[in-house]
Amino acid sequence: MAWWRNDGALRRFVHDLVATELGRLRPGRPRLPERPWPDALAIDADGLGADSLELIELSGALAEALGLGRSGLADVLLGRRTLGDWQATCRESLARFDDAIVFRSSGSTGAPHPCRHTLATLHQEVAALATLLPASRILGAVPAHHIYGFLFTILLPQRLGAAVVELPRSGPAGLAGHLRPGDFVVAHPAYWRGVRRACDAVPGGVTGVTSTAPCPPELFEDLRGAGFARLVEIYGASETGGIGWRERPGPFTLLPHWTRDPRGERLLARNPAGELAAVSPQDRLEWFSERSFAVLTRHDGAVQVGGVNVFPERVRAMLRRHPLVADARVRLMRPLEGDRLKAFIVPHSEVDSPAARAALAGWIDRELPVAERPRALTFGAALPIGPLGKPADWEIA
Repeated sequence: MAWWRNDGALRRFVHDLVATELGRLRPGRPRLPERPWPDALAIDADGLGADSLELIELSGALAEALGLGRSGLADVLLGRRTLGDWQATCRESLARFDDAIVFRSSGSTGAPHPCRHTLATLHQEVAALATLLPASRILGAVPAHHIYGFLFTILLPQRLGAAVVELPRSGPAGLAGHLRPGDFVVAHPAYWRGVRRACDAVPGGVTGVTSTAPCPPELFEDLRGAGFARLVEIYGASETGGIGWRERPGPFTLLPHWTRDPRGERLLARNPAGELAAVSPQDRLEWFSERSFAVLTRHDGAVQVGGVNVFPERVRAMLRRHPLVADARVRLMRPLEGDRLKAFIVPHSEVDSPAARAALAGWIDRELPVAERPRALTFGAALPIGPLGKPADWEIA
């Protein structure tokens, strides 16, 4: 059965996309109504309150993701106003064309860009994952319109015949109350860190899977200590899909349809037709064997915050637009400091004041998406440098 014929799967895809896009369009604005949302909920007016420009953005994002332009139904969304109407339009379009799907990811400049995948290649990956991760019930804490969520909470359950439970997005504190023996939980490292603090014990045989950002080595042991049978980390990207996996600190193993390109740093992906394509991974890889590798640093300078790719140089450029800021440096906190961004600010002396600094903090919350907001601001007369004149880290004030 086609994935979109499952009403629950299509509903989660549409609702997650709409919620994510509205959050992006409204930085610093009040949160959306609590989910689950009814199909009769209006997208504009007294429902989600989308204005005319937001409706254009939302309909465009959904049309791009599911290929509504191919069926000629992209413009129909603007004439329909409830979530149920939008789901019906998507279902009508997918009945005509459903061979590909587009996910969006941050690129080397920090701007989201489309990543097109055929359903055949996604099903190929899921076939490999199903042998690694058997389950009868899958609990998802990741959005279904991202490639990770789509693979693990839509296609994988369909292949395994597994039930899907959508976990509250409010956080992992109540996870233990949802778990049953043998469950399979799909999340990201920030969520798993919360699980480590909130869950003292879980039912037997529960498996976790993590992706979107590197999993700290200690998380593997901490979650096993809490009673999880396995924690499996998937390495990949929106551009490539999953590439490798591991269930303990150390090297990743390539999924079956990937091989190392002997001619250089690239990988070779074999599609369902048996054709090979060379792919450049986003990270530098260290190889231990033809199928075993470690992930080093990203080629494009991105870091991960809460499972989101964030570009410190882009955040720095945004900060320098503020009238208080003469210069800035942005980087990921050290492990003992936290897991968010921090910023060192060199203010324009003529406008520096406690009120101006408070205004900068408010501006950051209004203008930047959550993952891009530095949570610690340090002020000084000059950017920190080391003994050799190179950029240096700094203590959070």
